[in-house]
Amino acid sequence: MKKITIIVIVLIAIILLTTVFKVDVTEQVVVLQFGKPVRTIQDPGLYWKLPTPIQNAVFFDKRLLEYDVQPAEVLSTDKKTLIVDNYVRWRIADPLLFLQTVQAIPTAVTRLDDIVYSEIRRELGLHNMAEIITDNREQIMDAVTKASYEATLPYGIEVVDVRIKRVDLPAENEASIYARMQAERQRKANQYRSEGDEESQKIVASTEKEKTIILADAYKVAEETRGEGEARALQIYANAYSADPSFYEFLKTLETYKSVIDSSTTLVLPADSKLFELLVK
Repeated sequence: MKKITIIVIVLIAIILLTTVFKVDVTEQVVVLQFGKPVRTIQDPGLYWKLPTPIQNAVFFDKRLLEYDVQPAEVLSTDKKTLIVDNYVRWRIADPLLFLQTVQAIPTAVTRLDDIVYSEIRRELGLHNMAEIITDNREQIMDAVTKASYEATLPYGIEVVDVRIKRVDLPAENEASIYARMQAERQRKANQYRSEGDEESQKIVASTEKEKTIILADAYKVAEETRGEGEARALQIYANAYSADPSFYEFLKTLETYKSVIDSSTTLVLPADSKLFELLVK
């Protein structure tokens, strides 16, 4: 009797272990009966099924997955070869469709690789290198994400995001690209220097013109002032002469003698000379 009880308990335990299963919050399940899907479970909890030989549960990850794509060459619209390194974030949106088409994650990754690379190559081929590297990268990757999302839906896959990690130039093209960039920067520098020299010459010419005008005006004012001073001096001399001609003549004579006679001058004067008379006095 004991043996029968133990056997019954063991059978019940085996049946329970093969019929009851738990679905975690990070999982989703497709229940198969003789290899054919009969239901899909996406909510967490405890569930039951027929014993394993009849039904079995296939578990799939429900979380957001990430696939790091291998760097690949892409040709831009301006015929520049670029090495693009990108990654894809995706999830299994429809486990039944996923099972029927790709069956497992390794196969899904291979299919993702083909689709995403095709969409990246197509989209980047519509833009030049400058747009890909800096200007429009965000818009470009949004377009690639949308196209990849639509292309992978038939496989039960939802592409959430495609992003470029880095864009490099092929090693054999780096030197020529850098040389071209350097030449372009040099051309810009020469242009700026030329424009600066031209502006400098304009400023110097304008300054010289203003200087010439200021000096001419100053010379004019100085000459006018000097003329007025000389006229005033002549007027004073004339007034002084008319007031006392003899004294004025005496002063002018002294000034004349002072300008022509110094301490080393030897004079021979006649006795009737006015200067002799002055010296004697």
